[in-house]
Amino acid sequence: MTVLVGNCSWTDPTLIACGRFYPPGVTSAEARLRYYASQFPLVEVDSTYYAPPTYRNAELWVARTPPGFIFNVKAYGLLTGHPARADRLPRALRDLVPPPAPAKRNLYLKDLPPEATELLWEIHRDALAPLHDAGKLGAVLFQFPPWFRTGRYGREYLAQLPARLPDQRLAVEFRGGGWMETDEAAATTLALLEDRGLAYVAVDEPQGFRSSTPPVAEATADLAVVRLHGRNAATWEARTAVASDRFNYLYDEAELREWVPRVRRLAESSATVHVLFNNNFEDYGVRNARQMRLLLDE
Repeated sequence: MTVLVGNCSWTDPTLIACGRFYPPGVTSAEARLRYYASQFPLVEVDSTYYAPPTYRNAELWVARTPPGFIFNVKAYGLLTGHPARADRLPRALRDLVPPPAPAKRNLYLKDLPPEATELLWEIHRDALAPLHDAGKLGAVLFQFPPWFRTGRYGREYLAQLPARLPDQRLAVEFRGGGWMETDEAAATTLALLEDRGLAYVAVDEPQGFRSSTPPVAEATADLAVVRLHGRNAATWEARTAVASDRFNYLYDEAELREWVPRVRRLAESSATVHVLFNNNFEDYGVRNARQMRLLLDE
């Protein structure tokens, strides 16, 4: 079975500051990525959630990693129903947005005229071409917010994603929204994803919140994805000083072992499984990723 294990960031400030992962002297952006890629075969790019990806960054990522290294890239927040900083839009895109929207701090996709929306998809697609052409693009991750709910609009939006980013593998993660909360809803959702060739993202996260999704592990495409966010219920929906504070959780071995048979079952029904740790507080994610790799090799 092909199971790749990695972390959801190699640049988180707390990972760098803790001093327990990068060796002394590994201080530049290039050196950090090269070192990370010597330790793991897979990483998730989180920065593209906050601003659209750029062609130049994708070229650098290709050049700084060995053959076979894989990047999963988080889709820009505007494309998943999240608000986005207006000042982080590319100039060509911002110029297409009519007033008063450009003066707002945050924009939503509904604030963009059709031609701006089309350009945004084009920018996102073309920027990832170096990764795709080098065989290093694993999947584009669409992580939807709790207000992206099951219903006609949600289903239609999911259905059109493959046409928006043709030739790129796409993965979908829900944060509540009614998509997976009951057996009936889950069956309908998984069937829709399978019909469109979209990979379902299984999650491990605190339960009992509006943004919670049950830890259902199912494969709907040739790629299966698992993202482990930690189980810190106290911070899951809290407003924290920095994002990593929400994921301050170190899995113990027993908790990781819960996922070993699930990952193996996913590997039986898909060509590849990506297991990514999003508990990005200090070095917790990379420590748990190393543990998981050892457990899967037993």
